[in-house]
Amino acid sequence: MAVTATTTLFGFDVIRKGALGDPPPNLPEDGAARAAFDWDAVRAELDGLPAGGLNLAHEAVDRHAAGPLADREALRWLGADDAQRSFTYRDLKRATARFANALEALGVERGTRVFCLLGRVPELYVAALGTLKRGAVFAPLFSAFGPEPIQQRMEIGEGRVLVTSPRLYRRKVAPVRDRLPGLEHVILVPGTEDPIPGDLLGDGVHDWNAVMDAASEDYTIAATDPESLALLHFTSGTTGLPKGAMHVHQAAVHHYATGLYALDFHDHDVFWCTADPGWVTGTSYGILAPLLHGITNVVDEAEFDAERWYRILQEQRVTVWYTAPTAVRMLMKVGADVAKGYDLSRLRFIGSVGEPLNPEAVVWGNETFGMPIHDNWWQTETGGIMIANTRAMDVKPGSMGRPLPGITAGIVAKRDDGGLDVIDDPDVPGELALRPGWPSMFRGYLHREERYRQAFRDGWYLTGDLAKRDADGYFWFVGRADDLIKSAGHLIGPFEVESALIEHPAVAEAGVIGVPDPVAGELVKAFVTLAPGYEASDALKLELIGHGRKKLGPAVAPKMIEIVDALPHTRSGKIMRRLLKARELGLPEGDTSTLENAPGAPKGAAS
Repeated sequence: MAVTATTTLFGFDVIRKGALGDPPPNLPEDGAARAAFDWDAVRAELDGLPAGGLNLAHEAVDRHAAGPLADREALRWLGADDAQRSFTYRDLKRATARFANALEALGVERGTRVFCLLGRVPELYVAALGTLKRGAVFAPLFSAFGPEPIQQRMEIGEGRVLVTSPRLYRRKVAPVRDRLPGLEHVILVPGTEDPIPGDLLGDGVHDWNAVMDAASEDYTIAATDPESLALLHFTSGTTGLPKGAMHVHQAAVHHYATGLYALDFHDHDVFWCTADPGWVTGTSYGILAPLLHGITNVVDEAEFDAERWYRILQEQRVTVWYTAPTAVRMLMKVGADVAKGYDLSRLRFIGSVGEPLNPEAVVWGNETFGMPIHDNWWQTETGGIMIANTRAMDVKPGSMGRPLPGITAGIVAKRDDGGLDVIDDPDVPGELALRPGWPSMFRGYLHREERYRQAFRDGWYLTGDLAKRDADGYFWFVGRADDLIKSAGHLIGPFEVESALIEHPAVAEAGVIGVPDPVAGELVKAFVTLAPGYEASDALKLELIGHGRKKLGPAVAPKMIEIVDALPHTRSGKIMRRLLKARELGLPEGDTSTLENAPGAPKGAAS
């Protein structure tokens, strides 16, 4: 029997849905848990290594395999062709031990960077965890990358080992292999329709099955310093080379805490994170956090398809679902009626990350699933969730929520002398900043020490995001500092304009930029895609401009509307506003390697 509670906030009815017998939230809103929070208490929930220290793979796999959860399903893989493979924690311990032994047999030392260029196949997850067991560093790559982005990242990361498939190796690695003199070993993973041609093997190229079959399924993880490098995630800026954000084994503490508080994991949950491990979410929450909690982790190989996604939620009996705003908007575009044909009664929590979730999407979640979609905020550099709408909170549509226990966030303004002023007044925008010290905080940009130091000032980590905090302590995204539009003395955040446009029934998605104007400085221009049943016309453009003026006022509303077939996204779901601006103004596009529809990228939603 379902039970619901409705709260009216900002004109929206926010519905909390549960079922009798659902576990209570891990983070109640009475404030006691927040006040009592201590990182050392979270560390005490983890085992630590028998040999000493802390290792992500031990905490995620081996400690469960040695206890009552050994035969619980850890990984449930759904192939694009509907094939399925299942790994218990015991199975996963054995497979990851084999890979750790295989790396040792190849001479891979602790600290060596092991890159992985694969789609969402089981071998990717085994390679990730086996690399961490060995004490080497796991560095994921998007399978949609072209040869140049792969070469750049592997060169910066000094990759000695690459795990990939024969098809991806031929198309994307072989063309730049001569520019990767440090790459000593390539391990090829065969597929059911992708066997390894004999001419590829040799000269440091190995068959996955051969190296795994030759390896023992017993492996003892050596003592691991919690500050040892574990993960290398690349983040691309608007210009220049990608930056390698370095994360350590200590991150296990944060992933465990955020799985508990932000995603509300409970025993026997079935969790599905739609993110690809090529993006930090797909590693932190698509691999590590659910396994740290000993629950079942669903992995889907296929790209976005609304019917398939609803079928997965139903057939796999998913209880906690973590996805991206772009995917939510694509589901909205298909329509809520599609969801009505599926039994989604097991679902009790939906989270979203990648870019801010528009208020309209929160309302749509209520109408479609009987519960709000809980947005949260974090970055590659933070390694894990920082600010979130937790399960017990009243969701304010459009807000990123409140800082999690152990996280101190503030809004700051830079002074002319280089210092910072903390903005205490509510609803005043400034740069979002965090007090350093959380366990998953990045420990540096590889070979970019000065750039790393520039991210910290006056005891704060500067995120580069503009935000504001309301009187209730909820944080609201305004925009990236370099996305902010300055028009006739007004500072305009593109997200605010995009959210207003999406409320019009004709608009499926919107991207907003500023274009130069000799009088106003910049004018607001919006690029929109249309919902089914609407056609582009001058009359519709005028209607959308009028809608914007009514919702936002003439100073903030877009002055120009362009209707397009699609907006550029990263594969992590973010609208690439700077790419819209570069194309509009004829400027260099910069790094487009993470673009969803880059050459060679699969079609569909960001994942």
